[in-house]
This record gives sequence, structure tokens and C-alpha cells, in this order.
Amino acid sequence: MDAALVRVAIEAAREAGPDVPIGAAVFGPDGALLASAHNAREERGDPTAHAEVLALREAARVHGDGWRLEGCTLAVTVEPCTMCAGALVLARVARVVFGAWEPRTGAVGSLWDVVRDRRLNHRPEVVGGVLEDECAELLDSFFAGHRDV
Repeated sequence: MDAALVRVAIEAAREAGPDVPIGAAVFGPDGALLASAHNAREERGDPTAHAEVLALREAARVHGDGWRLEGCTLAVTVEPCTMCAGALVLARVARVVFGAWEPRTGAVGSLWDVVRDRRLNHRPEVVGGVLEDECAELLDSFFAGHRDV
């Protein structure tokens, strides 16, 4: 089941255009897709336009419980950064499922573990490494095309 969720995020990542190909999707408590998005920092000129933030915003609008996404699952191709980890905690997401680990900036277990900090009043379930190789390949291909030869 988690692999199917990450596959939706992978499809969103493939739409990233000039941005780093990271995709995210939010699923309701019933498993229905509420929203998906890709990184759009370059596209929008917005430093907060990470795939997770954009998907959370749209999902909150569609879900109909204000800003709360209780019972929802966020699937993302790469381990969320600090900003995105904070956003999903504040949105009350129940589960986070991601593909590739991000040891340089990951905030869901790699560099930091924002989502499981006992000082916070909400801690979602975390499942990492789902379709990890496929998700990492998206990034490897993107960055290979952007390096000086």
C-alpha cells in the first residue's frame, strides 16, 4: 500500500520542470487522494514552495477540516526538510511515508528528527525508504544534468 502512495508522489515529481524533482501527495483517512504537488521554488520564485508545503495547503483546502489533516497520510519522494517536517506536524498529519533518505537536510530521522520530538504535541507515524532506489534515481538524474563536466 505505501509503495502505491509513493508512486503518486513520484508522478508529481516528474512534473517539476526546472525545480529539483521532489513530489508529494496527501491522502485522506479513507485513502483518497486529496492533493499532489511538485517542488516549485524556481517556477514560483518562492522559497517555501516545496512539494510537501504545496500539497499540504491544497489538501487542507479540499479536506474541509480547516487546517487539520488528522488521519491523513503524506507521501513524498524524499525525506522532508525541517520546514516541511514542521509543517506536517502542525497540520496534524497522521502518517509520513517517504522514499529516499536525505542525510544532508532530512528532518524525519537523518540529520534531525523533528516529527518524533517528544516536546511536540503531535508525532506522526513515519515510514522511510519506500521505493528508495526509484526516488533517489530521480534526484541522481537531475543533478547529473546540472554538474559541470
